[in-house]
Amino acid sequence: MATKRDYYDILGVSKSATAEEIKRAYRKLAMEHHPDRHGGDDSQFKEIGEAYEVLKDPQKRAGYDQFGHAGAQDNPFGGGAQGGNPFGGQGFEGFDFSDILNQFMGGNPFGGGQRGPARGRDLEVGLVIEFSEAVFGVEKDISVTLDDACSHCKGEGAEPGSSVKTCSTCKGRGQVTRVQQTILGAIQQTGVCPDCQGRGKIPEKPCTVCRGTGIERRTKSLTVKVPAGVDDGNTIRLTGQGAAPKGGGVKGDLYVQLRVKPDRRFERDGTDILSEAKISMVEAALGTEVEVDTVDGKVTLKIPAGTQSGKMFKLSGRGVPGLQGRSRGDHLVSVVVETPTKLSSKQRELLEQFAADSGKKGFFRR
Repeated sequence: MATKRDYYDILGVSKSATAEEIKRAYRKLAMEHHPDRHGGDDSQFKEIGEAYEVLKDPQKRAGYDQFGHAGAQDNPFGGGAQGGNPFGGQGFEGFDFSDILNQFMGGNPFGGGQRGPARGRDLEVGLVIEFSEAVFGVEKDISVTLDDACSHCKGEGAEPGSSVKTCSTCKGRGQVTRVQQTILGAIQQTGVCPDCQGRGKIPEKPCTVCRGTGIERRTKSLTVKVPAGVDDGNTIRLTGQGAAPKGGGVKGDLYVQLRVKPDRRFERDGTDILSEAKISMVEAALGTEVEVDTVDGKVTLKIPAGTQSGKMFKLSGRGVPGLQGRSRGDHLVSVVVETPTKLSSKQRELLEQFAADSGKKGFFRR
């Protein structure tokens, strides 16, 4: 049997990674290796999913960190202060006692074999927006290709006009119970019905479009409401807009990863916006007024006499709104005093006179 790879290596994170870092790594890798994407790999996708299922659960992760892959299993004896399985994991005469007890409790060592409804896969798409759209918010239409409820049979799996009957194997329960003989005697085991796949009903005539699965691969359009104040790399979750599971159940979620285009006029620092205003050294000395670009439009900024290069001026309340309705930040304008590189004879004469009057004769001489 092949040795399983380390779960941390699979996700490309360190053993000290936070839950959020693990989630981000999983989403990125799951999108890259999704079997429905060009170049996707089903085996890698499943391996990534297996690693995430363990590392996202604090209890399973603790068991894995202590005992490796064996400690990550759902085991009534494993991973805690009791020191693991007292029967040594793969136990007496080839039987795994944890499996036997798991079966005895109906598929769950803590009781109850009934699982919740199936859930579809989460999906992720990218959305590029302008700098100003990130500041003020915007609505954008996106297209996403996914497994959705069949448009022909409305997800029922039966050809329209035909009937759906109760599964004769499980009597509509979606589960079947079988008796297994073990060294402890006859033990009941409950599992998903193999005939109706847990739906509890079977179409008399399967849908001609989805062939009875209730799932259709298609592209649909969605409107994404991007709130004011988002930043590059933020994610918006659209609950229930992901893939639909086969056989009915709950749709997964759609995660919209935002990318904000840079604006050559501005930089962003949290909720503050930064920009520069270039003035001549004469304007810096005498004072002036300049027009400054802001996300709200042009604003006149008064520059007082004697302003030095690098001086920062604040335009209050003209920055980025805080998420969840908090007030806007500020627009900070840094003054850049430009020194002329070419002077006419008249300009040089005037500057020489200025230097002489200032007691700095020869300051402008080479």
